[in-house]
Amino acid sequence: MAYFQSRFFSEVLGMQTEAMVIIPQETDASQIGVSGPDASRNLWPCLWLLHGLSDDHSAWQRRTSIERYAESAGMAVIMPNVHRSFYTDMCYGGKYWTHLTEELPRLMGRFFPISFRKEHQAVAGLSMGGYGAAKWLMRHPERFAGGASLSGVMDIVERIKFAREVQDNSLRLETLGLVYGDRDPAGTEDDLFALASRCAKAPDHPPLLQICGTEDFLYADNLRFRDHARSVGLHHEYREGPGDHDWGYWDREIQTVIAWLGEQGFGRPSAF
Repeated sequence: MAYFQSRFFSEVLGMQTEAMVIIPQETDASQIGVSGPDASRNLWPCLWLLHGLSDDHSAWQRRTSIERYAESAGMAVIMPNVHRSFYTDMCYGGKYWTHLTEELPRLMGRFFPISFRKEHQAVAGLSMGGYGAAKWLMRHPERFAGGASLSGVMDIVERIKFAREVQDNSLRLETLGLVYGDRDPAGTEDDLFALASRCAKAPDHPPLLQICGTEDFLYADNLRFRDHARSVGLHHEYREGPGDHDWGYWDREIQTVIAWLGEQGFGRPSAF
């Protein structure tokens, strides 16, 4: 595998930004303890892997073995930096949703040999990134083979309401104010519940895997979204088990996500 820390200028954000990229590398001789990629592929399936509120584009690389997991799966991984934006065009800040969903794929496609066929694109994330991954999947179901949320902020409407009522800082009231301003995202394209209701009606919408630990502070939010997704008939799978909001849990469960994506047909080589 090759690893790149890429820095580039974003026209959308009006500044330099970063993304970390892991991509299969063809070699003549295998490295010790490393299996080489399938040499017949010249464009790689790609997982967009999104970070949480207190992290950045380096977190998955530093705190999990994602490079090793990606190598076994034969896929590229792109980990963008969106700061504390909730993967949203902020009311008082940058247009991070536009950067993520429009500009970044265009730039990464120029820089790296990745495939943009639907069966070769997937998205996943943790916490704030779980919200971003579910939102991207449901707003653009035509792009992805599947997506996953780990310990996601699945009920942003309730989180904002609670934060405003009790001045709660578990998700940083000031951050939510910068992102959403005074507006209520209920029923909008920033509301995962509204998106699930709409996406469930679309033919062949890609599946969403939702995973959350039973000791997680976002567990109740995840249960509410699970019940709503089931009620509207979203193509959705929910899994839970012992676990908290921590990297030990996410390192384990990202392996579950990669295996599950393979079962959905993500990255199948027949299209190369």
